Amino acid sequence: MTTVPDMMLAKRIAHYIVEEGLAACANLGQVGLSMYMWQGELQGSEEVSLTFKTTVARVPELAERLRSLHPYELPELLCVPVLGGYASYIDWVRTSTAAS
Repeated sequence: MTTVPDMMLAKRIAHYIVEEGLAACANLGQVGLSMYMWQGELQGSEEVSLTFKTTVARVPELAERLRSLHPYELPELLCVPVLGGYASYIDWVRTSTAAS
């Protein structure tokens, strides 16, 4: 999961990540307000959340590519383990992200 400053950039990053096979799918959320401390000051900015469906094997490459596309000095990247789900969906994610 990550956040970006606007929808246009969210679409661009999602396009590259999915087209390059680093994720099977990217879900773009609605614009929301993020409140956070940065360099000792409270910040507030609108951001779009992005959730990628990928495998643990592709996370390092996805992280590297996200870093190259992201404008923030310190982009958010959180990885959440999948504890279960439809086997056929999980297989689709594996197949879609298999290194070619």
